[in-house]
Amino acid sequence: MGQFARIKLTSTNLEQLERVSKEIKDITEKTGVKMRGPQPLPTKRLKITTRKAPTGEGTHTFDHWQMRIHRRILDVEPDDRTMKQITKLRIPEDVKIELTFTS
Repeated sequence: MGQFARIKLTSTNLEQLERVSKEIKDITEKTGVKMRGPQPLPTKRLKITTRKAPTGEGTHTFDHWQMRIHRRILDVEPDDRTMKQITKLRIPEDVKIELTFTS
């Protein structure tokens, strides 16, 4: 692939992330454009451990909270019709999309 558009998808909701990446893949298949991906990137895990008791008294019990950030990368050959359809996609609020063009 010479010149391509790199689409980076990031979300805490895996189902919606997979749905958006599948829609982009369907668009590229319909238009006949070369595509690589979606390649999963490592999942980022943000962990917080808090003490259950508000004071220092009592037993030492803890709550564990975790937020997972899932990421996917897609490389698409930049075609006018394809890029127009991708930019018109309905993307949910919790899915972040980053589009960069490289050569």
